This record gives sequence, structure tokens and C-alpha cells, in this order.
Amino acid sequence: MAVDSARDRNRPDIELGSRYFARQLSDLDFNDRLLDLAADGNVPLLERVKFLVLFSERIDEFFQVQVAGLRRQVQAGMKAPALNGSSPAELLFDVRASLARMLHRQEVLLLEQLVPALREEGIELCDWEILDRTERGHLHEIFERRILPVVTPLTVDPSHPFPYISNLSLNVGVEVRNRSDGTSRFARVKVPPNVDRLIPLAGGLRFVPIEQILVAFIDELFPGMDVGDACVFRVTRDADLSLDDDVADDLLLALQEELRRRRFLPVVRLEVDARTSEGPVGRLTEELGLGSDDVYRFDGPLGLECLWVLHGLERTDLHDPPWTPLVPASLTSVEREEDSSIFSVLARQDVFVHHPYDSFSASVEELMSEAADDPDVLAIKQCLYRTSGDSPVVAALVRAAEHGKQVAVLIEVTARFDEEANIGWARALEEAGAHVIYGLMGLKTHAKTTLVVRQEGDAVRLYCHVGTGNYNPKTARMYEDLGVLSSRPALGVDLTHFFNYITGFSQPPRYHELVTSPGGIRERVVDCIDEQAVAGPEGRIVIKANGLDDVAVIDALYRASQAGVPIDLIVRGICCLRPGVPGLSETVRVRSIVGRYLEHSRILRFGGGAGGQASYFIGSADLRRRNLDRRVEAMIPVEDADAIAQLEEVIQLNLDDDTHSWALEPDGVWSRIPTVIGISAQRSLELAALERGSLLDELR
Repeated sequence: MAVDSARDRNRPDIELGSRYFARQLSDLDFNDRLLDLAADGNVPLLERVKFLVLFSERIDEFFQVQVAGLRRQVQAGMKAPALNGSSPAELLFDVRASLARMLHRQEVLLLEQLVPALREEGIELCDWEILDRTERGHLHEIFERRILPVVTPLTVDPSHPFPYISNLSLNVGVEVRNRSDGTSRFARVKVPPNVDRLIPLAGGLRFVPIEQILVAFIDELFPGMDVGDACVFRVTRDADLSLDDDVADDLLLALQEELRRRRFLPVVRLEVDARTSEGPVGRLTEELGLGSDDVYRFDGPLGLECLWVLHGLERTDLHDPPWTPLVPASLTSVEREEDSSIFSVLARQDVFVHHPYDSFSASVEELMSEAADDPDVLAIKQCLYRTSGDSPVVAALVRAAEHGKQVAVLIEVTARFDEEANIGWARALEEAGAHVIYGLMGLKTHAKTTLVVRQEGDAVRLYCHVGTGNYNPKTARMYEDLGVLSSRPALGVDLTHFFNYITGFSQPPRYHELVTSPGGIRERVVDCIDEQAVAGPEGRIVIKANGLDDVAVIDALYRASQAGVPIDLIVRGICCLRPGVPGLSETVRVRSIVGRYLEHSRILRFGGGAGGQASYFIGSADLRRRNLDRRVEAMIPVEDADAIAQLEEVIQLNLDDDTHSWALEPDGVWSRIPTVIGISAQRSLELAALERGSLLDELR
């Protein structure tokens, strides 16, 4: 159960005349659903800890992006209203009110529910005050051996200005007084990020935060001085990157300069230990250029990413049951001839994959690996948005280039918070001889596409992958995503034109199957919605996406609803459409599923009402303005009967789920759907994958 009921939540952006919800407030609403799961006693304990950490990390990003953006608008005197009609100043006020409520709820959950529950399981997050003399002596040894040598106290005086404080860093501030002349100075000590944040005590299941150890022995950093009360604090900076099309002739150099500039962008939040007196807080807010509204006090740890250590404990009884992704049936030895390649399978049929239920390594990675080593493969082209630190996909691309194949990779170096990692991958690919395109100025390339060109006899055959998720094997085990591997000629030709367009210089091509943005996906989606509006109550629309804020799409859905079309929207995060409003959207239902896996796939189904035929699409684009106007996205129709059957299964289970689902009400409140039957879409899809595997075993 949630700490507070949905009806108790204050939503100041909702007015009777508003057609849309504010994007920033809708974005924040998703975090409440994470807190609901952290509060849910039916969720395994260490998974509840995970949801609390995910909440904390999302709030960090929200401050860096959304709060920072609103503050810039207010400071610039901008008056342009948000979707709900609020001015930037009004919206910032409402955002801060929602944040204050959520952060209080987070702290109550941590200190009053999770910490006691962990203690009952023998896992303890200890305060310094409860430790005995032996434990304190042990930690003093750790301080002298591991902490003292790496910390650097920095004092502030006329010759030493207030030190730069890095984004999301943890710090200790203290007033230090000279005993001989009575002068005092403010000193700042950065908690070393390369030392474990949680220090284990004997037994390994009791932990003390490193900042408490540093505070306990802070006087040893200033021998011979009087040391005042220490203040533990953390700052969050604006993370905006602004690339100017007119001056950035070299996108990579411009981005590297912007990344250097990001380090010194304004501070937008100050977090402090609740026990800190007003003196140090006032000093910090003045030096950092903040107001009282930007200060957040906490009784618990500042920044909860340290709790990943607890989530990583090997306590199977406190985790979700383990899940091992299965090899898709069409890629197993029953379907494949012995020693045959994935190309033999794709030459006969499409392969539809649903991660994490289907194995990413046995499908997408296998295609990349075989393509890199197959002497008949002539070229590989790929759009790479995000990947892992030890990516087998990038390793395959490097290997292919070293084998002399033509490798062209469009790496989106402006993917937020992955910029430096992507620059590193780009350099490695260039050194191997690949052609690397560093994104497109003014657009982010978010499409998930791969094209493999293979010589077969006197002709070449084109093998493709189009998906909804990134080429990242780690997130493929945690994110729910879809993909199609195919050798359909029409799709291969489309991807050939697509890659030539984004790597070269030409007008957008006309495609047979592929639908792209900018310029195409919004138009196709609106056209499909309007076609259902013509059908009226006999029509049907189901859309699964991560976000919906595009006004043109929302207005089209309103028109369809007014024509009587039944509409179901499964939107994980932002949804600016207001459902269930008489005369506007009364046939629209909106739900969100938040569970073990991050729902990430995009599915669009049009038609199928009253026994009619439906059309299906999957792709990389959410129905958000940024995706449809400022990102290169790719969407394809799905026509294979087996793939459609799987899509129908996904859609129906999402609509039937009553264990991890929330419904959006007309007033903007998300209410948890009560459990009646006990259907979990994610667990049901695991069982369906196991059943497909069992049928395969019987065939063997």
C-alpha cells in the first residue's frame, strides 16, 4: 500500500477547462508509482529498495533537466504557457510542491518502513551514534588507512575563493577557527567518490555511511584548530547542453566543449543533513546563488544510489525469482539446420523477439557477431544510441572493420548522460577503420536499426534489425522491448535509403515499409487515428508507449473519442492527454504498468474492433514532440502472423494486468488498479516464454 492515498495528492495543474496536463508534472507522477512499489509489502524487500533508489536517481535527473529548465525560463522572464496554461513561474511553484511531497514520502518509506524491515532480515544501515567502542575503533582504522590519505580539505579566504563543487558530489562543510588569533574560515571536504559509500562492519551486513565516519573524525583534518559542527551537503547542477548550429562546424568538438561547460553550470538544488544549523546553510546558499526554495533537508542519506550495495546482496529470498532469457524458437537447433547460421534462418522467415523474455545475445548479438566474422558479409550499418561499457555489439563492429568490411555507425554522441561514453566508442570504431557519423546537428538519432549486406552467389542480400530498444545487452535484461530481424527485400531497400539519407546529404526518401521522423511518424499516426474516427464505435485504437505529449496526436485521439472509438493507451510515463472527460475523451482509458521490468516497447494497433482487421506498428518513437520533431526515429508495420499473435498477447496482458497497473483519472491522479484476478503481465509473459520453450523441448 502507498504511504498516502491517491486522492490525498495535490495536483494544482488540473482545472476543468484544461485539455492537457503539464508535461513536467506528468513526468513527476511516474515517480509516485515507483514509491508505490517501494511501499508494497508484496514486492520482495530488496526489490523495494531498488525502486526507492530508482526514484532517487530519477529525481536527480529531474532537477538537472526539468527544474533547471524552468528556472532558466523564470530568470529570463519568459511567459509562454505550459500545456496546462501555467506560466513558467507557476509551473515551477507547482513542481516544487510536488517534489517536496514526494521527497518527504521517500524519507518516510526509507526510515520508517525499509530500514526496520531490513534490520529484521539482519541487514542494517547504522548511524554513528549507535555504534559501540569496538566498532568505532575499527572505523577509525579504516578512516586513517583508506579515507584520510585521499581527502583534501579546501578552505575559503581572500586568497582562496569558494571551491568548485561538482555535480551530485557529497561534501562536508565546517567552520574552522584558529585558536591563536580567533580567525575562522569555512572549509569544504569532498567525500571521495572512489571509496565505498557504505562501509561494512564485521559480518558484512551492517553498514555505516562514509560521510558519518568523515564527520566523526573531521577534527583530524585540522590539527590544532577548533572545528565547528559539520554540515553534510550535496549539490545538483543544471545539465543542459546547448549546441549552436551556426558555430558548431565540428559536432564532436562542440560537444566536448559543452561537456566541459556542463561541469560549471549553475547549481539548482542544495541537499543538506536535517541536523545542520542555519549558519552553514546560509553560507552555502549565498555562495551557490540559491534561494530558500532550492534547499532540501533530509534525516536519511543524501542521494540513495549507495543503496545499490544492499540491493546487490546475495539474498535470493529477498529478490525477485531469477529469470534467464530464452532463445527464440526460430533460432534453436530444431528450426535451424546443424551448423547453419542465423542468416539461413532469416533467409526463410522473420524472427520476432521480445526482450527480456527472449535472449538478446542469441538474437541481436548473434546477428552482429556472425556478420562481423562471416567472409560473405560486405557491410554493416547501424544507429547506436546507447550501449553498455563492455558492449559485444560495438566489439563486433570493431571486429568487422578490422576484417575489412565496410562499417558505418551513426553514434548519437548527444544521448544525455552517455555523451562521454559514446565519444569513447566512436573513437574506438574510428581507430578500427569504421566510418563514424557523430549524430546530426539539431537532431538526435534515436532509431534502433541495423543493416547487414551479404554476398550470396551473384547477388547481395540485405538483412535487417529494427527494434524499440537500445543495442545494450545490460538493459535488454531489464527493459521490455521488441524487435524484428528480417531479410524482406522491401525493408532492406528502405534501410539502405535510410542510412544513405542520414549519413549523406539528400532529401528524405520515399519508403515502402519504413516510417520515419521528423516528418513522417506523426502524420502516419494521425492519419491512422482519423481512419478509426471514421469507423466510429466500430473502430479501435490501442497504443503502448513510454510517453504522450504531442498535441497533434492528442487532439486526433480526442476527435476519435468524440466519434465513439474505444481507445486504450498504455503509457508508462508522461501522459498529457486527459482521459474520461465527457464530450472530449470519455472513451479513452489510460493505464501505466510499472514492475520488475521497465516497460519500454512502442506498439500501435489501429482497427480490429467488431471483428475488423487491425494494423500494427512497432518502433523507436514515443508520441512526444521531441521524438516526432527533434529526433530521427524509425517505425515499421508488423504483418507476420506469428508476430501479430505475440503482439496481441502483449497488448491483452497489459490491458488485463491488475497487479502492477495504475489508471489515469480525469483529474490527473494516477490510482492503483485493485487486484481482483491477480494477473501480472510481466509474469504471464515469462510463463508464455517458458511454455514456448517446453513445446520446443517436446519437438526435440
